[in-house]
Amino acid sequence: MLTKTALAAYAAVALPIAAAALPVHVQVPKFYSVLGLDLAMIGAVLLGVRLLDAVSDPLLVALADRVPRCYGGHKAMIAGAVPLLAAGLWLLFNPPGQASLLPCLIAALILTYAGLSAASIGHMALGSALSRDYAERTRITATRGVAALAGVLCAAVIPEWLVQRQGAADGLAWFALGYVPVLVLAAVITLRAGPASAVDAPPRAVSFTALFLPLRNPRFRRLALVFLINGVAAAVPATLLLFFAADVLQRADLTPLFLLVYFIAGAAGMPFWVRFAVRAGKVCAWLLAMVMAVAAFVWAAFLGAGDAAAFVAVCVLSGFAFGADLALPASLLADLIDDDEDACGRPDGAYFGLWHLLEKLALALAAGITLPLLQWLGYQPGSAAGAGSALSLVYALLPCVIKLSAAALLALTVIDTGHVAESLKGSDT
Repeated sequence: MLTKTALAAYAAVALPIAAAALPVHVQVPKFYSVLGLDLAMIGAVLLGVRLLDAVSDPLLVALADRVPRCYGGHKAMIAGAVPLLAAGLWLLFNPPGQASLLPCLIAALILTYAGLSAASIGHMALGSALSRDYAERTRITATRGVAALAGVLCAAVIPEWLVQRQGAADGLAWFALGYVPVLVLAAVITLRAGPASAVDAPPRAVSFTALFLPLRNPRFRRLALVFLINGVAAAVPATLLLFFAADVLQRADLTPLFLLVYFIAGAAGMPFWVRFAVRAGKVCAWLLAMVMAVAAFVWAAFLGAGDAAAFVAVCVLSGFAFGADLALPASLLADLIDDDEDACGRPDGAYFGLWHLLEKLALALAAGITLPLLQWLGYQPGSAAGAGSALSLVYALLPCVIKLSAAALLALTVIDTGHVAESLKGSDT
């Protein structure tokens, strides 16, 4: 069993990775709409660049399982991601001028997404290989989730606080400037003090077909589909929160509070979901969390101006359920990788590479669908929108419908391993 110090060192870099991801998903649509780009164009760019990752991710996956341990293994990917991520985030919130706004957005997103992809794939693959134990893997993913939540909390509060004090352009520029040393320090901690893989296997042979090895695993295909649908449901509110807070609740100043409450509730919920998963199984725990999230979040569709306190309650309950999304799906995935372990070890990079691609695809679909949809429905950023408006319904009801679809699929699919492995053995074919 890994010590708490080793777990903390491994999880350290998850903080800046998450701290970069949230502003990209939450701040970019609002920031560039204020600068002059329309919502449909922003949504198209976000979707298009995310789809471009479909080309780069297989290359990163090929590297993840093929870098010899003597050259750093999975840690080498994390090291290589740092300059890409730092440069991309800086350019994203420091566009050179109005004339080059669109190409700057595209270039910055490509750099940022490439850095996030390499760092995330390397970090998740490293975590999966740290232990063979079923329960220990949940402990590892939960620790990574806590570090990610800490990063999300910083990204939820600091950029908005800076924006309100110094304006959008200067505030986000200062955030990008302060982010770089934090990223470098956290990466050094993970790379120098973090634990190494529990298995010293030779690097896997380079093979294009090996990149898609996980797709031959029927349990992975079912889990991946649930993860993608659930990810879209979670990404819709993240994409639209700034618009909802400003134009429906008419309390843009409370946006940091809403985010802070939501993610603190998620952190508080994680220990409960980890313990519940040990008793009832990871699938049952995740399914219960999905149902709880829908039951809590659906009420946001009926809120309007002056309902900030009620929305805080929605954030608390749905955030508590979100804690399961942070701890359980990646732990389930780590269990499934055992199916394809061979003499060369576990293909962690291939699995987590496709997993990360699905995560990005969910975010891209959320932006690529909801932003053009809102523009088509006549919504204009900065215009008041009450309860039951197009913005309110797309923000609150659409993700509930999508998440219920994911829950239904999960309930009909047998994907758990380890905890009830014998009872599920016959359903994997």
